[in-house]
Amino acid sequence: MTDSSTPLGVMTQRGPTVLWNDSATRSELATAISWGAVGATCNPVIALSSIRSDLPRWSSRIAELGQELPGATESEIGWKIVEEVSLDAATLLLPAFERYSGRNGRLSMQTDPRLARSADALVAQAEYFAGLAPNIIVKIPATETGVTAIEEATYRGVSINVTVSFTLSQALATGEAIERGLRRREAEGEDVSTMGPVVTLMVGRLDDWLKVVYERDQLCFDPGYLEWAGIATFKRAYEEFHARGLRARLLVAAFRNTLQISELIGGDVVISPPFAWQRRYQNGGSPEPRMDVPVEQRVLDALLTMPEFLKAYEPDGLAPSEFLAYGATARTLRQFLAADEELDQIVRDILVPAP
Repeated sequence: MTDSSTPLGVMTQRGPTVLWNDSATRSELATAISWGAVGATCNPVIALSSIRSDLPRWSSRIAELGQELPGATESEIGWKIVEEVSLDAATLLLPAFERYSGRNGRLSMQTDPRLARSADALVAQAEYFAGLAPNIIVKIPATETGVTAIEEATYRGVSINVTVSFTLSQALATGEAIERGLRRREAEGEDVSTMGPVVTLMVGRLDDWLKVVYERDQLCFDPGYLEWAGIATFKRAYEEFHARGLRARLLVAAFRNTLQISELIGGDVVISPPFAWQRRYQNGGSPEPRMDVPVEQRVLDALLTMPEFLKAYEPDGLAPSEFLAYGATARTLRQFLAADEELDQIVRDILVPAP
């Protein structure tokens, strides 16, 4: 049951903004649901954290899978565990899935980042994940290859959560790809009313990248302004999505400060903070809608002196061929790939323990 007296409960009861939980750990998700969460996300880093949070349980299951699947690779066993972590969490969200007719109540499963260079492989895995439970939404990265996969998977009936996305140009390219996929389905008489696509902007990871650039290029303006870069980009994306009639909702993720919650409440968007940020926010006051409140001009003027911010903030800041090379994209994909490698190591240590 949702506690409507909490700040996040108030947010989800009073307006169009909804809360998802950026964690698939069952205990965290159950508490987040009591605060009003109606969805959850998973990625290689989150899955790794969930496995480590209950390592005895998952170590035992890895050992069982090693016996059940003698021909499976470490990666294949690791991804079976990711499936089980995800499906365990998805069951908690089924009531919300039914209540919202598919628009919420979904658990995000991320495609393997090692497949990111093949649109066909991404689409095939997206279809497979979508078939595991009725309330799965599938993450595909906002790269040039990903744009192709996102349209095709949407056309095949998969609800997509765009990930590894930081810039307005990525959001627009993927939002339009989803729109093309939806229209292709509609043209063939298929129902899209229960699909729930979202386009994520990882606002804190954009801020992280710009902070690296700020130091690298020895820039000199108030560094506190960098905390507003992702927020400004998200607000502009929200305006553009409405102006262009894109049906996918925007989702804000990768939180670094409470402004990334409070400044984006009021829009028809998904706010998906990690559990720790939700718990911290419970100590705040009742949130007021601020999605339509612009970022102060002096802050924006300073940020606009940075070419890397311009790439993020302008609709044509990046061409699709440039998505992969953008600093925030490359850094995040590498982190996800590293998490895959760490999960492989956990499986290896269980199946072939050190002497």
